[in-house]
Amino acid sequence: MAGQSKKSTKKFEKNHLKEALGKRKEVAKIKQRHQVKAKKKARNAKDNAIESNKKGDTPQAKPRLKDQNKMNGMTEDQFFQEDFHLPELRKPKQATKVKVPTSSTGKRKRGSDAPSSDDLGSSSESGGQVFTDQEAASEADGVEAHQEDLDALATRDPDFYKYLRDNDAELLDFSGGDLAEVDQLSEDDEAKKKQKKSKTLRAESPEEDAQEEAVEESTGQVEVTMAMVSQWTTGMTEQHSLRAMRRVVLAFRTAAYVNADDDKEFKYSISSPDVYHQLLVSALDHVPLVLSYHIPVKESTTGKVRVATDSKKYRTLTPLLKSHSSAVVHLLENLSDAPTLQKTLNALIPLLPYLLPFKKILKLLVTSVVGIWSDTSTADTTRITAFLLIRRLAVVSDASIRTALLKTTYQGLVKGSRVTNPHTLPAINLMKNSAAELWGIDPDVGYTTGFVYIRQLAVHLRNSITKPTKDSYKQIYNWQYIHSLDFWSRVISTHCSPTSNPSLKISSDSSLHPLLYPLVQITLGALRLIPTPTYYPLRFQLTRSLLRVSRATTTYIPLAPSLLEVLQSTEMTKPPKPSTLKSLDFTIALRVAKPYLGTRIYQDGLGEQLVELMAEFFGIWAKHIAFPELMLPPVVHLKRWLKTVSSSTKSKMSNGIKSASDKAKGNKNSRLTSSVTLLVQKLESNSRWLEEKRRHVEFGPSNREGVEGFLRDVPTGDTPLGAFVEGLRRKSEEMEKMLERTREAEKMDRAKDKKEEDGMDIDGVEVDELEDDDEK
Repeated sequence: MAGQSKKSTKKFEKNHLKEALGKRKEVAKIKQRHQVKAKKKARNAKDNAIESNKKGDTPQAKPRLKDQNKMNGMTEDQFFQEDFHLPELRKPKQATKVKVPTSSTGKRKRGSDAPSSDDLGSSSESGGQVFTDQEAASEADGVEAHQEDLDALATRDPDFYKYLRDNDAELLDFSGGDLAEVDQLSEDDEAKKKQKKSKTLRAESPEEDAQEEAVEESTGQVEVTMAMVSQWTTGMTEQHSLRAMRRVVLAFRTAAYVNADDDKEFKYSISSPDVYHQLLVSALDHVPLVLSYHIPVKESTTGKVRVATDSKKYRTLTPLLKSHSSAVVHLLENLSDAPTLQKTLNALIPLLPYLLPFKKILKLLVTSVVGIWSDTSTADTTRITAFLLIRRLAVVSDASIRTALLKTTYQGLVKGSRVTNPHTLPAINLMKNSAAELWGIDPDVGYTTGFVYIRQLAVHLRNSITKPTKDSYKQIYNWQYIHSLDFWSRVISTHCSPTSNPSLKISSDSSLHPLLYPLVQITLGALRLIPTPTYYPLRFQLTRSLLRVSRATTTYIPLAPSLLEVLQSTEMTKPPKPSTLKSLDFTIALRVAKPYLGTRIYQDGLGEQLVELMAEFFGIWAKHIAFPELMLPPVVHLKRWLKTVSSSTKSKMSNGIKSASDKAKGNKNSRLTSSVTLLVQKLESNSRWLEEKRRHVEFGPSNREGVEGFLRDVPTGDTPLGAFVEGLRRKSEEMEKMLERTREAEKMDRAKDKKEEDGMDIDGVEVDELEDDDEK
């Protein structure tokens, strides 16, 4: 029994030993850093006291020696609990820098542009300043002292020491791995390569290091030359040198902040445009390649990536990586050249897996990239590249980053859709179509964010209805609100459609399908908020959004009543006034100006929109078995309207005497009545065709599968109404192309006129001067 362990000991080893060892290891590292810090301060105080004695400053040396003796007589716990004034350390005039820490971690002096150390997920080694020779020696003393304590454990508790050696040898082998640096890693890699390859190329040599240090000490900065950039590029491409990458990153930081207003000091300076260009190309092209060589990214089939963030190389390269990414983000905010902007965005995509632990840098990066993507004045190729970066980040990140990413993207979309005109509308549509794809990457996160923002739209609509003021409707009737509703209709139609998502058997299987009902209710409420002819174009905008959702999800949405309201309005029943106004473009209009009301131009436009939307609505259900019953009430209303507007009989006589107000009824717009008549004919023709098809049906209405599968294999274009709808779509596309050509021609004419006005001068004398001479 004496040789066996107690039951409680076994239970502790099974349940709590690993956790206890981990905590002990953390405490050991913290204790070691505290010891190093205490010894460093004591040593520096002693050195300053000796220096003061040499200069004859004995009154100042005594209190320092006294404080030093006081510190030497304390234990570690007493030192950190005691409240006494530490001697102020003088900064040495020429402190010799240890090249290893500076080159590896990219740690900077005060005033540098290093990102804050409070980034979530950032390693503890990212903070701190450049070590001096004395600090490095103090670090080494602390490591040795801690190693002696661990060696003494073998004598005091041999059983526990043996267990540690078998299960956690890393704790016993505490050799100061946190002090490893980039140059040491680079030298180790080069040493391995030299065993296999001959010494043909070297990224840097000690003589060149000494030359750079000499130049920096004499002038304060090192001028970057084309030869230096070429040499660094060669080292990164052929040897994957971390030392060369570090120098490129430091020089690139100088290039990124070349126009910054703040007074930041950098190691390198750049004065040549050619060197600036070559340095940017080298950093953007080769830094990701060197990182992927030393720290490869493993990607699964589902798109998840894994980076060895707990490795020695990653911890060492963390400050360098943060510095480089911060410089790239700053460069993005100041670039205006489209090719350079696109190249910078492409260079950021491979770096995304390495930046996932740094939430603060990711936030700045996403804000900058979304700003580029949502800027309608940016080239489409650049905006697509920015979206690819956003999508890549959404794929490789976790749920918390995705949530923040989707929120920032939606806010950028709303901000970028404030101004809508023929020139910005294609860019806004590109934003809505591309952003809708992001909500399907993680449907659960997409549902959460979608619910929040759709509810926000509902709150705005409720406040406008329950608390009406003179301008309350403006919260709803604006382009940002309309584009938001249209965007959510695109999200639902994209990810709830069994046609575009083969994994969905029915639309309700999608996680985003519960958003359908509230979205439809909000859209219908906004559509009828102000039922006046002035806002009929807005009604048509929202009707198209609902048609998209209905077509994709095969969900019936009652849109015919809202369209028939337009047909029954006085704008469509009274005779129109002749006008020479320009035709109204309903795709970029929410309201019409007052001069358009009652004119033939506006009435013809309303008629075309009504016929097209009614045909699209019934075309969705052209193959449904209940189509004859669905189209009957609207057809009755359409025939009644045709009868009203086509009536030309005069008012009846009262007691045989003709009324003084005898006038003909109807709007007498043959173009409008003919198009509505054609729509009624197509609806009745499709109804007769469908009745003929369903005569041979052997199942009843309760058979859901039979109802859903009725005429499923028949193309919609083969139905009478489907062919009519396709013809209207082709006509609309041709009209849109013609309008686009007209806009381009007008744009070129304006540019030509502006160019002629700016360059109009004769022999260097402006026209205004000649006119003044003529007047004299």
